[in-house]
Amino acid sequence: MAVASAVFLVGMYVVAAAGPRISPYGPNAVDILNTNAPPSPAHWLGTDENGRDVLARLIAGAATTMTVGLIAMIIAVGIGAAVGSLAGYLGGWADTVLMRLTDGMLAIPYIFLLLVIVAVFGASFRTIIVAIGAISWMVVARIVRAEVLRYRGLDFVHAAQALGATPARILTRHIIPQTVPSLLVAATFGVANAILFESALSYFGLGIPPPQASWGNMLSNAQAYVWENPRLPIYPGFLILCTVLAYNFLGDALRDALDPRYRESNV
Repeated sequence: MAVASAVFLVGMYVVAAAGPRISPYGPNAVDILNTNAPPSPAHWLGTDENGRDVLARLIAGAATTMTVGLIAMIIAVGIGAAVGSLAGYLGGWADTVLMRLTDGMLAIPYIFLLLVIVAVFGASFRTIIVAIGAISWMVVARIVRAEVLRYRGLDFVHAAQALGATPARILTRHIIPQTVPSLLVAATFGVANAILFESALSYFGLGIPPPQASWGNMLSNAQAYVWENPRLPIYPGFLILCTVLAYNFLGDALRDALDPRYRESNV
């Protein structure tokens, strides 16, 4: 299942990158005389309510949605790793302040916080990426803090301190590399969550602004034509489902492979 998920995700990114070479139509090319057309040799998945090729829109939506998920995850991992490593290594008041901030952020429902950020700064591709990354770092911070607390008392850290290594060098060269397996697992699940957040925002009309395609706004546009053209919501909804499941399966497999404690508990 993990191998199939990895192959599917790689294929999706390849298709998203090669989109213009796969479909002969532009994702925003309108044909008013050919709206809601069924699948045909000219349009493999038919057309939408504006006569746009559904396959071209799905490929463009894959590029948008999966790019948002990937970059938002990078932002979340960067913030979470910085907060968690500082809290775990410094301890004391720094740990208390940073972890209470993390707990406070966790107490706020993610979707409402996203709605507030988008309402204040406006809906745009860049705003959506930064907003999702800025509300997704808390779980990563808690994971990294736990890993840093586990490693900071070990002999190799004490040896580096005895040799005069600075706290920054100890963190970046000796402790943070030990947290990479946990970060990879958290990042995998983080991409899936970011895709769901972007799809939800776009479905509510507060995400990626049209005419730029994303799977979420394709779902939103299709709901008004669900009885006239029931295929329209199936395509983006199925791709969201498969992509999120693939990232979750891959995350489970990485956790089993990279975390010996979890692996031993299931023996």
